[in-house]
Amino acid sequence: MHPARRQRLILILILVILSSAAVGFATYAMRSNMDYFYPPRAFAAGEVPLEKRIRVGGCVVPGSVARAGDSLDVRFALTDGEAQLTVVFDKILPDLFAENEAAVVIGKLQQNGVVRADKVLAKHDETYTPPEVADSMKGSAVCLQQESQGVGA
Repeated sequence: MHPARRQRLILILILVILSSAAVGFATYAMRSNMDYFYPPRAFAAGEVPLEKRIRVGGCVVPGSVARAGDSLDVRFALTDGEAQLTVVFDKILPDLFAENEAAVVIGKLQQNGVVRADKVLAKHDETYTPPEVADSMKGSAVCLQQESQGVGA
């Protein structure tokens, strides 16, 4: 093999190895920032990992919002029409958070089957429902049906 051709081949191999390593490191670093979405029915089926950061979406069950009198703690239930899941949140809820409205929570599932939420996201206008929530509620349409009838607006 000609020496110039051999140098180019070595240079190309080094570039391929370094770029592959860079992509691998970037993917590994981003892995810890991924939040997987689960509907409440996945919790009932036992498909959700414990103590891993996840997202859960559904409709806030009417009458389930309970606020602690001495702290910011709020306990409420989310449903997708098939199953319910209890959520505990210890910060200030968004202004648009309400019963019969769609919400997405980000947190961790604890041993007792309750999600300890770090963040609660409420829908931002009357016609929007997060795509993950809408997909998980197809067929049951608890919140979506009430919205189309003008309930909770």
